[in-house]
Amino acid sequence: HVQLVESGGGSVPVGGSLRLSCVSSVGYVFSSHCMGWFLQAPGKEREGVASILTAAGSTYYADSVYGRFTLSQDNAKNTVYLHMSGLRPEDSGMYYCAAAHFWGSEGFSQTMCAWRREDDFRSWGPGTQVTVS
Repeated sequence: HVQLVESGGGSVPVGGSLRLSCVSSVGYVFSSHCMGWFLQAPGKEREGVASILTAAGSTYYADSVYGRFTLSQDNAKNTVYLHMSGLRPEDSGMYYCAAAHFWGSEGFSQTMCAWRREDDFRSWGPGTQVTVS
């Protein structure tokens, strides 16, 4: 069973930056999985904001964060990072890290990882709170 733990949340002013971290208890997760970041804003449905296909390092971003958020990974530390800059009040909420594994061609995995469909992500962290004001 994969355990994920997020950290790095906090309160920042508009335009500020944060780096969120997601650590996995299982190393293989970072060799062949899609790691996604999801935002649960107050009063809104949870939405996927970014994802990375760890085997290839391919990254995918929602339009709302494109150009402001960047993903990176450190396989030696079993960690995925979400670098957030130019933060806006609408970026506030609980951020969750999740892991999915797709069977099939690389192209299929890329498509599904970019889609960030919640039902595909079987392991979730408890979340870390981000407040921008």
